[in-house]
Amino acid sequence: MGRSTQKSRDKARIDLRAIGRRIRELRGFDMTQAEFARRIGVTQSHLSALEHGSKEPGSAVLLAIRREFRKSVDWLLTGQTQK
Repeated sequence: MGRSTQKSRDKARIDLRAIGRRIRELRGFDMTQAEFARRIGVTQSHLSALEHGSKEPGSAVLLAIRREFRKSVDWLLTGQTQK
């Protein structure tokens, strides 16, 4: 594997813990994991794993969060919004 390929992969890595923190932030203190999970169509245990950064959210989950909570996929993945 060439150096440029490795650098591209390093840049493309997703910080699952940071995504989990943003999901937890979005859920807030007023909503249980079970309620949030129901609204996006996953189990509570799956949501817990996402919030802890031990699972990568798939496209269906990202799109469900976007649709249900009006947060961009960019924000969920990077913490940044488009300008």
